[in-house]
Amino acid sequence: MRVFVTGATGALGRHLVPGLLAAGHEVTATTRTPVKAAALRGTGAEAVVLDGLDRDAVVAAVRAAAPDVIVHQMTALADMGSLRKVDREFAATNELRTRGTDNLLEAAEAAGVRRVVAQGHNFLYAHSGGPVKSEDDEVETRPVPSAARTVAAIKYVDETVRLRSPEGIVLRYGTFYGPGASDSMVEMVRKRQMPVVGGGEGVWSFIDTADAASATLAAIEGGAPGAYNIADDDPAPVAEWLPYLAEVAGAKPPMRVPAWLGRLLAGEFIVSKMTSARGVSNEKAKKELGWEPRYPSWREGFRAAVGA
Repeated sequence: MRVFVTGATGALGRHLVPGLLAAGHEVTATTRTPVKAAALRGTGAEAVVLDGLDRDAVVAAVRAAAPDVIVHQMTALADMGSLRKVDREFAATNELRTRGTDNLLEAAEAAGVRRVVAQGHNFLYAHSGGPVKSEDDEVETRPVPSAARTVAAIKYVDETVRLRSPEGIVLRYGTFYGPGASDSMVEMVRKRQMPVVGGGEGVWSFIDTADAASATLAAIEGGAPGAYNIADDDPAPVAEWLPYLAEVAGAKPPMRVPAWLGRLLAGEFIVSKMTSARGVSNEKAKKELGWEPRYPSWREGFRAAVGA
């Protein structure tokens, strides 16, 4: 097939593009800089320098590529800093998830592309009910105020792609780890700047970026329209995975701080994820996409990624 991949040099795209080419697909890959475009051409992909917020340029690029499938991986996460003010840090990504999504879907409609596979996130789910969520469970309706626009943007992708694309698929990824995806988190752990907040009861689901790419490839090649949780088999509370990450990173155990102090130091968003987040089940993706993660648990994955 001909596949149009946006955000092709991101943490996931750097695995997805070679995977698509190895599977025999023709790839048009977009990036925002000429230097990265040259690197993409070196892989064998057709590279396009593209601003996802430029509607006319997006429509023209998709028309020229005439793809069978469009993959929406546009973010601006590499430039993020502190998550104390989430909406400020995610402002550029939120634009790509709203206006950028509209531009891609308009381009898909103009070019007659039926299948659009888009990046979602499992932080979409409500912090209530059981600790592990399926795709049918309730999404967040009362996000932390500092992250309200960010959650709304994730929801926008999730709803709009499935509504407007005849074969729209949204992949609700777990938290990425691996080279280029979790380096800053590991560095914070080594500096003991990432404490367990409260009791650390918040449940997280993780996914290695190469595993996320293999799931994306499976969704490009098949699977019914809809939403899929893309995570490993092992949702775990912060109090379990964070000390383990410190151990494999060769760091001292993380400090523990009460929730009130966490709010002062890191803000309400981080406290909510540390204390009340919900993990996800990957059973639907495994069954309907025929996908299996290379790392069934973050335990093996963290050890491989950190090199302990």
